[in-house]
Amino acid sequence: MPLPIQYDIVHTTTYRYRREVSFGEHRVMFRPRDSHDLRVLATDLLVSPQAEVRMIQDPHSNSIALVQPLVPAEALQIVCSFTIEHAHADNLELRVDPAAELYPFAYGIEDRFDLEHYLRPCHDDPQGRLTAWARQFVRTDGPTGTRDLLVAMNQTIASTLQYVVRDEEGTQTPLETLELGSGSCRDYALLMMEAARRLGIATRFVSGYLYDPALDGGSADGTQGAGYTHAWLQAYLPGAGWVPFDPTNNLLGGNTLIRVGVARHPAQAAPVAGVWYGEADDYLGMSVDVTVRRR
Repeated sequence: MPLPIQYDIVHTTTYRYRREVSFGEHRVMFRPRDSHDLRVLATDLLVSPQAEVRMIQDPHSNSIALVQPLVPAEALQIVCSFTIEHAHADNLELRVDPAAELYPFAYGIEDRFDLEHYLRPCHDDPQGRLTAWARQFVRTDGPTGTRDLLVAMNQTIASTLQYVVRDEEGTQTPLETLELGSGSCRDYALLMMEAARRLGIATRFVSGYLYDPALDGGSADGTQGAGYTHAWLQAYLPGAGWVPFDPTNNLLGGNTLIRVGVARHPAQAAPVAGVWYGEADDYLGMSVDVTVRRR
């Protein structure tokens, strides 16, 4: 088994204003999620201007920093730094429960209680277009493997839609992404999440970072989403648990996806969110810079 890889990550978010403004509380999704394949070795959070910081866990057990700047300023900068150790995990090596190997399958009663919110679609599909799009991955010439269905959906999104960087907050609806034929990583993740939910498969949104092998002279293989925060999804498969899919890059795990937060809907996993007080034209914009370096 390959040895774990260590990464140093720096995520800088800067808000700029025409003149001094005052700030309300900002919510920063702060610390990567520890698990059997990811271990956090060090963290740091720097805020300018001076701020009061409180650490909490949200309902999904994500680590959240509540940042309250103490003085007005013309800029607010939040710098999150981490060192992590990430072990390789291959989606295709995870063993699915025999009862769930073929689609359709049914979750057990206990699982359904816990997965209820991850099974319920968040967006309407009045004409059934999204449902029809999702059902194209169910084979009509023989049995459909549950994981094979999701792998095909992941690959189709990556190969048939055009990736775009969008600085606007929020996500497109799944129907908008299909209509436009393009979207950001957030839009891709939401499209696949909602499509899988309409097939009765529980999914959740993942926010985090993506390591680009080209940074160390390796092959990037068309890696999209490095240099910013990144988004993908997990599907819950009995026996295998929460299984990662990155439809932006057609990834099925590995050790380049570094998760920070999970949520039922993308709006619950914004890396930074908050309020400020001033005139409408005071806001000059926001910049985000993410560096992920292998040690």
